[in-house]
Amino acid sequence: MTSRGRNDSGEHQYEEVMLIGTGAYGTVYKGRDLNNEGRFVAMKMIRLQNNAEEGMPMSAIREIALLKQLEAYEHPNIVRLLDVWSSSSGAGEIQLRLVFEFMDQDLSTFLEKCPPPGLGPEKIKDLMYQMLRGVDFLHANRIIHRDLKPQNVLISADGQLKLADFGLARVYAFQMALTQVVVTLWYRAPEVILQAQYATPVDIWSCGCIFAELYNRKPLFVGQSDIDQLIKIFELRGRPLESEWLSSVTLPWSSFQAFPPKPVSSYLPEMEHVAIDLFEKLLAFNPHHRISANEALNHPYFKDMDLESVRTTASLSPVSTSEGDSADSRSDTPVSK
Repeated sequence: MTSRGRNDSGEHQYEEVMLIGTGAYGTVYKGRDLNNEGRFVAMKMIRLQNNAEEGMPMSAIREIALLKQLEAYEHPNIVRLLDVWSSSSGAGEIQLRLVFEFMDQDLSTFLEKCPPPGLGPEKIKDLMYQMLRGVDFLHANRIIHRDLKPQNVLISADGQLKLADFGLARVYAFQMALTQVVVTLWYRAPEVILQAQYATPVDIWSCGCIFAELYNRKPLFVGQSDIDQLIKIFELRGRPLESEWLSSVTLPWSSFQAFPPKPVSSYLPEMEHVAIDLFEKLLAFNPHHRISANEALNHPYFKDMDLESVRTTASLSPVSTSEGDSADSRSDTPVSK
């Protein structure tokens, strides 16, 4: 890892080229790596208050450094974190800087640019296959993305899909406690909204939401608040059975109207039968009944895909987490919200 973004001569290694965007969590620039033939990179700047009691930002840097170890695998569906460093300002502010490989666009932009009548079933299948491969790799290495949405799914000019911003949810959560940040709920699993314990199935729910968006080219559940988000889910998927309700939450099942489930074909008319079966397994309300990424990759929907490469991906050795836990990632060990 390059120290403080400088080369061996002490000069800055990265040059800002243009502003890509400014969001709730920071600013992203297109940059140039002066030490590597001027290749393009994406540079994310995250501003954090220096709060020693919370152990930030050093705990965040340690966590990101662990994620950086995944580069050794060079997984085709995971964006590479090339560099990370921090700097201080005089106002008690820390600037956390992350340098990623540059990708042409995110899935949100890709869908906006897609002309009618849409992507087509084979392109949707290809994108879902790539996304689930990336999620399966993260889960096999005991990483939960926690914030999977089209803006964090990147696509290259030749159609390669890569997941970005994985492992940064704890960094963002710290910033949310300090600033007025608006966070989208549209891809968030019910157990997260209900403030229950959660594990890898939260990413599977997000994959289900994105699956629907690939067909309709618009978000499936557009809630304006936590409760409204759950209502939007229940309006389409139906209120779950009381036996399916999460036992660890304070909000009772009876708080919600008994919506009957709508046929998937009524809101996803172009989705074929075998795709509907996978979709419903991805969006099972109870996380214990939700399909895993590896199981999804072996679903009949992907029968024409290269399953041998998926098995190779799933067999990669896990990387130790910051807690030193190296147990198998496919268990449902919860993570506190």
